[in-house]
Amino acid sequence: MHIDSDDFALFGLPRRFSLDRHELDARRRSLQAEVHPDRFAAAGGSSQRVAMQWAVRVNEAYERLGNPLRRAAYLCELAGTAIDGESHSAMPVEFLSRHMAWREALDEAQSLERIEALAAELEAERRAGFHLLERTLDDENDVEAAAARIRELMFVERFAADVDERLAAVER
Repeated sequence: MHIDSDDFALFGLPRRFSLDRHELDARRRSLQAEVHPDRFAAAGGSSQRVAMQWAVRVNEAYERLGNPLRRAAYLCELAGTAIDGESHSAMPVEFLSRHMAWREALDEAQSLERIEALAAELEAERRAGFHLLERTLDDENDVEAAAARIRELMFVERFAADVDERLAAVER
């Protein structure tokens, strides 16, 4: 194990968007057992600090690989294509129109049922987006197209958080 290895190599997984979550979880448990600072209690302070660094590295890699959007962005970055969501904010007109319609629907939604329907629509959009990312990254290896889709999904994720806040407010 090298601390500077990429997350996929650290976990012994292929560089793919599609991954087996159970395998990722099992590999995390195995790695945590290897690097847990308590295993190095008798080895002294410097060994414990190194173990702590490894534990942090394993946890950060797990969080990145376990989140589909972060995993897709990481794959793009490994391939040399940065996502740069702030500087690449231009979106296709169709996507912007759909996003504006969602915003209006949320603004106009008065009932719990309508907000829940909007949340379900966004979840369907996320699932479709992740399926498209899998095909684009794993089958087509088109990181530029994947990066554009990731930026769209970042908008969807932020809006979904707004919908969740509204749901929580209505449910109170």
